Amino acid sequence: MSGPPPGVDISSGGSPPPGVNTSRGGYVDPNWPFPGGPNDAPVIIYGYTPSFALALLATILFCLYFVAHLFQVVRYRTVYFCTFPIGLAFEIVGYIARCLSAKVNPYNLIFFILQYFFIVTAPVFLAAGIYAILSALIHRLGREYSLLPPKWILWFFITSDVVATITQITGAALIGVKQKKREDPTAANNILLGGLAYQVFAIGLFIILSGVFIFRARRQIKQAGLTLFITAFSTATLLIYLRTVFRLAETAEGLGGDLSTKEVYFGTLEFLPVVLAVPLLNVWHPGRCVGRSIASDSKEEAGIVELESRG
Repeated sequence: MSGPPPGVDISSGGSPPPGVNTSRGGYVDPNWPFPGGPNDAPVIIYGYTPSFALALLATILFCLYFVAHLFQVVRYRTVYFCTFPIGLAFEIVGYIARCLSAKVNPYNLIFFILQYFFIVTAPVFLAAGIYAILSALIHRLGREYSLLPPKWILWFFITSDVVATITQITGAALIGVKQKKREDPTAANNILLGGLAYQVFAIGLFIILSGVFIFRARRQIKQAGLTLFITAFSTATLLIYLRTVFRLAETAEGLGGDLSTKEVYFGTLEFLPVVLAVPLLNVWHPGRCVGRSIASDSKEEAGIVELESRG
């Protein structure tokens, strides 16, 4: 198997190899000749050679955040927030694979598929933790301020997360298979697009429900000393939402679009929102600020939980 000669950008008029979807062209790094291995694509699917510095920085930061969040989940026994460190573990695996793409071989399909799969699906688990926080807040401050019962909110959004996760995993896996076979990944990309679109809808609905609850319970929030926590929670939610909207727009363009082939968009709209959102919930951890459980039956029980968690 042979690929385009080094330094050729297929989009500028070179002849693409048979079986490769090049409706928007393909990129070959002039400083990195095509290695021609069995798991190598004839072009760099990213549309650029990934930055090793960015991938390494992300790996280090997410490792630190993972350790901190795992410690806090264990310390405060916040089982409802355990999906957050799981999401961070996904980020770590994804950025390690991206490091390998940047340093070892940017043409390697295995590295690309791993980083794509884990980085795209990681925020699904982060969002699940955020959904659980709202349920805990409702139990803490009062169910009368919520449009829906906390159990309904929790199970609806967790179910939505499962649906979004399965759909995105299926789409991402099929994209990898199609790329390896040098086939058109459009159908697989549409499956991933559907999962992301549903996730954008679910988080958008969650933001509305959260906003209504926070507005109605604003006095109780102030009395409970939760103003800073609510600010951190709201900011983290909006950052995760921003990242998901970016991924939806990127996937809608398809592989080879501007959003997916310029790393500045990845750095500012994928990496940055998540890396800013995660430490907010380290500093204002729900286990310390809200309580250890989302099953308290009254405000008084929640207050006891809070006193115990601060002790």
